Amino acid sequence: MLYYLLAPLGKKYLLFNLINYLSFRAAAAMVTALLIAFLVGPGIIARLRARKVGQVIRAEGPASHQGKRGTPTMGGIIILLATVIPTLLWARLENRAVLFALLSILWMGGIGFLDDYLKIVQGKSRGLVARWKLVGQCSFGIALGLLLYYYPVVPVDTIPATATTLPFFKYLVVNFTPLVFVGFVTLVITGSSNAVNLTDGLDGLAAGLSAIAAFGFAVFAYLLGRTDSTSYLYLFYLPGAGELAVFCAALMGGCIGFLWFNAHPAQVFMGDTGSLAIGGAFGTVAILLKAEFLLLLIGGVFVAEALSVMAQTSVYKWFRRTRGKEYADAHRVFRMAPLHHHFEKLGWHETTVVTRFYILGIFCALLALSTLKLR
Repeated sequence: MLYYLLAPLGKKYLLFNLINYLSFRAAAAMVTALLIAFLVGPGIIARLRARKVGQVIRAEGPASHQGKRGTPTMGGIIILLATVIPTLLWARLENRAVLFALLSILWMGGIGFLDDYLKIVQGKSRGLVARWKLVGQCSFGIALGLLLYYYPVVPVDTIPATATTLPFFKYLVVNFTPLVFVGFVTLVITGSSNAVNLTDGLDGLAAGLSAIAAFGFAVFAYLLGRTDSTSYLYLFYLPGAGELAVFCAALMGGCIGFLWFNAHPAQVFMGDTGSLAIGGAFGTVAILLKAEFLLLLIGGVFVAEALSVMAQTSVYKWFRRTRGKEYADAHRVFRMAPLHHHFEKLGWHETTVVTRFYILGIFCALLALSTLKLR
């Protein structure tokens, strides 16, 4: 909105020409997101605490986590406000990629909000039934896949609507059939949202890793939206993709602002309201940038967390079915899943796990950025 109000003033006042620079608007969106998080955070936390919107802790979880029982949850509302408002203020809203990104974070945030609400009303850790949560995620993935097929955000003469690029290869694409493309988009959306959701188990872990990943996507969005950088780096030029840098910068600022309150010992948890929204946003941005496989690199820690749960569950069910419950209980892949709980069981302090996972997250982001030249 501010873009449309201030950009015309650049003809009279030189200072307002800054609005025409994408880098300035991305930085402004991040700063605005930080300020919004700092301003609304205390009030939202106080209201959640007053309404006794407290986290339900699983009995089978680490014993050290039982002291967190009752800590306000649904703090993802802070991230949603701190992402959506700056994007509306600083991005060009005629850009359909930005609108899709906003829709994704609101849609997934709505599913997470419903899940958190049911947990609080029921007083159980189960919340929304898994199959209905999956229905909500898949419905958005299918809708997005169909929209991108029939109304591509990138001209099809640049890159096919049903194609995706591969890291480390220049001008190499994988082109899907329409049906497979819709299924692929749905898989990316559901996988990404659930991976971030599984990572949200320690104070500050998901928020910090999300800020790192958002920065990585912001860089890629900025570069892919410029003809000079794409020509130099042998990338596909995606007209309008640069506006997603504003969205990603706002998301990064929102996550950092939320981290102020979520750092150990956490004053508030993001809950599914935040984790599903962030994961859905990452999946959507990756799809819009034709960089779905790059998501595996930028979000490497999220992928490891999800794979740890899949491995733990699959092996346990196999042993239980073939050798009995006692054998399955004694031969788990990890001491506890997701992966961050495994290291807690090994004796690592919570803050140690979080800090080391941050380091791994930075490594993954740098590895992803290295694909810009290693092609």
